[in-house]
Amino acid sequence: MVKNDICGLSADEILSLISAWGYSYSHALSISNSIYKKKAADINQFSKIPKKLKDQLAEATIIGTIKPVSCQVSTDKTIKYLFRTDTGKEFETVYIPDGRRNTVCVSTQSGCRMGCPFCVTSGYGFRGHLSAGEIVNQIISIPDAHKITHIVFMGMGEPMDNLENVLKACEIITAEWGLAISAKNVTVSTIGIIPGVDKFLLNSNCNLTLSLHSPFPEERKLIVPAENHYPAQNVLELMKNFPLVKKRRMSVAYVMIKDLNDTNRHLDELKKLLLGTKIRVNLLPYHPAQDNSGESSSAGRIQYFKHNLVVSGISASVRKSRGVDISAACGLLASGLKKTV
Repeated sequence: MVKNDICGLSADEILSLISAWGYSYSHALSISNSIYKKKAADINQFSKIPKKLKDQLAEATIIGTIKPVSCQVSTDKTIKYLFRTDTGKEFETVYIPDGRRNTVCVSTQSGCRMGCPFCVTSGYGFRGHLSAGEIVNQIISIPDAHKITHIVFMGMGEPMDNLENVLKACEIITAEWGLAISAKNVTVSTIGIIPGVDKFLLNSNCNLTLSLHSPFPEERKLIVPAENHYPAQNVLELMKNFPLVKKRRMSVAYVMIKDLNDTNRHLDELKKLLLGTKIRVNLLPYHPAQDNSGESSSAGRIQYFKHNLVVSGISASVRKSRGVDISAACGLLASGLKKTV
């Protein structure tokens, strides 16, 4: 008999499973709390439910969590974990400790099919979507799970290409019956698949980040092929006009590549796009892989962009690179995995 995974289910879905056996919502809450808050690795570790229910669950289900198969530790204490499912899908997760702020960067797909030439994950190929349970598993199954304060969907894959599972994972992460992490501490990144962005904004209170790369459409098409179908300017219009709930943040991620997108012309166009909005700009250094050309803009040039954005009235920050030495930084995930032939 094929057993269903519990990890990835909402409290209501757990209730639907156990109500046929005569159990109540309070039992469903106890099960969800055991998995998502207490990180129970065995059904026998579930608390506040009868032994008979544990036996019934053990017969019909499995928790569905898996431990990482390996990890690498950076000199800056960033940790990259490799997960592998029973079906062979591989994906990487990055834990970034930083004082009181401890962030986990999760993947939403094994590989990616967006075809962005500067991203190593794209060269790995597409191996499949991750389920909501497989996304949440990356948070609750690492050793430092109890320390996590922030979640970013910036690992392998395009979240809007796997939207239903991403929305479900966000629900589990933010719900009181789930991980109970505030939506203001959860950020989902996208290259801007417009139908997905529209649905995400309507169905989640989590933060949204658009990977822009260039404010000029013709240039962006060379870096982000999705620009051909989903222009970034249209995505920005959605972000600008969407009514924000308190503390929800819209932002742009701008990876700075020397002489490619860091000129004054790019800066002026970026200001035109964002002036008068509440959209924040996160400036990131570029991390070229061995088979990629180009180099990052200098630290001074990145600070120049930040200064000019801020004095023009646009909120901006420089994101610190973490885990570069273990290929855990932005755009480098899947560096050590076997690529599609």
